[in-house]
Amino acid sequence: MNTPSVKPVKDEFIATITGIDLRSPLTTSNRTMIDAAIWRYGVLVFHDQPLTQDEQLAFGESFGTLETSLPRRYADEAALKDSRVGVLDLSNVTSQGKGADKNDQITLINTINRVWHSDGLGLQTPFRYSILSAQSAVSWGGETQFADLRAAYDALDERTKQLVADKIALFSFSFPRQVFGLGLPEAGDKQVAPACWPLVRMHPGSGRKVLWVDSKLCEICGMTLPEGRILAQELLEHITQRERVYSHKWQAGDVVMWDNRSVLHRGRRFDPTERRAMRRVSTLDDVPPLPYGDRRAYEA
Repeated sequence: MNTPSVKPVKDEFIATITGIDLRSPLTTSNRTMIDAAIWRYGVLVFHDQPLTQDEQLAFGESFGTLETSLPRRYADEAALKDSRVGVLDLSNVTSQGKGADKNDQITLINTINRVWHSDGLGLQTPFRYSILSAQSAVSWGGETQFADLRAAYDALDERTKQLVADKIALFSFSFPRQVFGLGLPEAGDKQVAPACWPLVRMHPGSGRKVLWVDSKLCEICGMTLPEGRILAQELLEHITQRERVYSHKWQAGDVVMWDNRSVLHRGRRFDPTERRAMRRVSTLDDVPPLPYGDRRAYEA
C-alpha cells in the first residue's frame, strides 16, 4: 500500500481513501484519519479490498462495539452456518448459489432497502457506522445512493428551520415493513418499540446540524398524523434532491463505510437473475434516543 490519502468526491460529502490495507490491523494514525474523514465527509469509499468475514469484522471492531442482534440472514437458514455473528448477509443468493425467489424474505427485504433510511434508526440502540462490502456486483443497477443530512439542513429556508427546530418525531423499525405488507420483524417486540428523536440533531463529530428524517418516521409530536407524515415526506424529498445525493456503482472488492448519523442511503433496482453478494457489519452508537414514555410530554 502507498501512503494513506483522502480524496474528496464532493466538497464536503463523500471521499475515497487509498493507501490503507483493510485486511491488516489498523494503526492508531490510520484509525484516527478514518474517523476524521468520516466525520467530515459522511461516506468513505475503499476500492480493491476483498475482505473475508473475519477481516470485515475486525475492521468494524476498530470503531466500536458491533451490532449483533439483527438476524445474520433473513432467509435460507442453511446459509447461517457460513455467516459469522455480527455479519449481515444482504446477498440475493441462497446457500446453494441460486438466485432467491421473488417471494423469499431476503428478496423482500432487499426491495424495502430501496427506500431512504438510516441503519438502526427506529431501534432503542441506534447504529453509528455501517460497513458494506461487495463480493460480487451486478452489471446493471444495484447502486447504493447516499444523501447528505447536513447539507439538507443547511439548505432549509428559515421558516422551515423554525418549524422543525423543536419538533420531536417517532421512528418505528417496523413502519416501512407494515407499509409494504411484511408485518412485524421476527426479532421481537424489543425491536418494534418506537424511538423518539428531535428532527434537528447536532452531529457530534463535525458539529454540524442534521435534518433527522428517514422512511421510518411515523409521527411528529404535536401534529396530527396526516400533517406530520406529509411534513416528513416533504422533508425527505428535500433531503434527497439530486445535488445532495451520491450514487455508488459497486465493483467486487469495494468497501463503503458511512456514518448513519449524517447520511441516509438506499439500494437501487437491479436484475435479480444476476448474483449480487454483499455483507454488512455495523457499530453501535452511544447516544440513545429520547425516552418514549408518554408522547404528550413532547407535544408543543
